[in-house]
Amino acid sequence: MSADKVPSFKLNDGNSIPALAFGLGTSRKNDSDASLIELTKNAIETGFLHLDGAQMYDNEEELGAAIRASNVPRSSLFVTTKHSYHYKLPAPESLAESLSKLGLDYVDLFLIHHPFTSPPGTTPDPDVEAASLRRTWAHLEDLAAAGKARSIGVSNFRKDHLEIILREARVVPAVNQIEFHPYLQHGDLLDFHRKHGIVTAAYGPLVPLTRSVDGPVVPLWKSLAEKYGVTESEVGLRWALDQGVVAVTTSSKHERLRGYIERLSTFSLAEAEVREISEAGKQKHYRAFFLNRYAPDDTR
Repeated sequence: MSADKVPSFKLNDGNSIPALAFGLGTSRKNDSDASLIELTKNAIETGFLHLDGAQMYDNEEELGAAIRASNVPRSSLFVTTKHSYHYKLPAPESLAESLSKLGLDYVDLFLIHHPFTSPPGTTPDPDVEAASLRRTWAHLEDLAAAGKARSIGVSNFRKDHLEIILREARVVPAVNQIEFHPYLQHGDLLDFHRKHGIVTAAYGPLVPLTRSVDGPVVPLWKSLAEKYGVTESEVGLRWALDQGVVAVTTSSKHERLRGYIERLSTFSLAEAEVREISEAGKQKHYRAFFLNRYAPDDTR
């Protein structure tokens, strides 16, 4: 899957989103600034033109430096960043700060990183939380109208959080980025997304492998990898892509990233194989992220 062959999905606002993204969520300040820049620059030059960042990752300056160092035209890139309530800034000021760090005039996608407006460990007031979500979403709508964010969406939202926004929204979220893999399929959330024209983006799509989760999915991925002459990771990513889900992945290994770009377009899973993986995943539940907000047994 060379850079010009990475598939895109159409968003409900008319824009398109590349279906494979390089996620910077694991590239934190524990690495040197130079290594973060080089890692991201290599990903861009390998063919990852969708770059998924966030304020919480504390590496927007490095992402911007990598973009400039890559010499890939800005118009060829799809840059995502996310607003977090943790920084105590309203969304307009929050995005202005992110754009300054990135060295960009706009982002392609601006997400509310999570629906939680109160600090971890506190008991939130549902009415206060709902009012804050609606207010923040209205800010994002204004930012989109001003051209500062070409598309807007949310992240880590359950259906009940989306319903709060949709009651008053002028613009339906284009994307909901969630932890999504065979062991966390979120019940009917994807059907709800499809009903409203919301694209699902998956972070952690390879959790069954990266977290060495004991269960039936990895042996199935291995069998399919042997069948198609690819890697287990590529089967895991293909499972998401074949369901119309954007896959956000990462690696510090250049050859692994190159393999994703070169091989993911060479095969697709049969519908029966996609279903087989999904059914195998439903035999086990595992959540890897946001455990301080969602109970480990929360499947929504």
